[in-house]
Amino acid sequence: MRAFTIDSENDITVFASLKETEGHGDGTETFTSAQELAGLAAAWPGARMVEIWNGLPGVEPTQRFTSREIAATRIWRAIQNLKPTGGVPAGMAAFKRQRPHKRARPKGRSTPRQTTKTARVIALLEQPEGATLRSIMKATGWQAHSVRGFVSGQLSQKMGLRVRSFSRDGERVYKLKA
Repeated sequence: MRAFTIDSENDITVFASLKETEGHGDGTETFTSAQELAGLAAAWPGARMVEIWNGLPGVEPTQRFTSREIAATRIWRAIQNLKPTGGVPAGMAAFKRQRPHKRARPKGRSTPRQTTKTARVIALLEQPEGATLRSIMKATGWQAHSVRGFVSGQLSQKMGLRVRSFSRDGERVYKLKA
């Protein structure tokens, strides 16, 4: 009967028998069945289950599981294909451990399609005199609060554009800074 250990680094090691697992350090937990794995997983945070899954070779990474039972079942099925390594963690035996990667935010100005409202607003703001709040509302069909939110959230924060806002003849005017 094959036995598995999992250490504090979430590395799973496969052994040919339960006897081989003896003496494998503090902080390791041993299991030999899906039920035992589910019992151990009941005390683990959900993030640990995701990290274990994403660290297994040849699996599609995930962000979360719908339940612990599903997570334990999927992990159990995935580790059945691993071969006994005699004490070398299974994740390290054949593959470098995979870590979930973060998406990089785009830097600088991205160029939107010419037919979008974003492109229309940017074209208006690039004019030498800028664009009034009313002209942007007319071009997009948005209300004033939507235009202000778009300028602040989408253009300034997400796209990284520097937008200057000032008052001209009692009207609010927006213009891209050079």
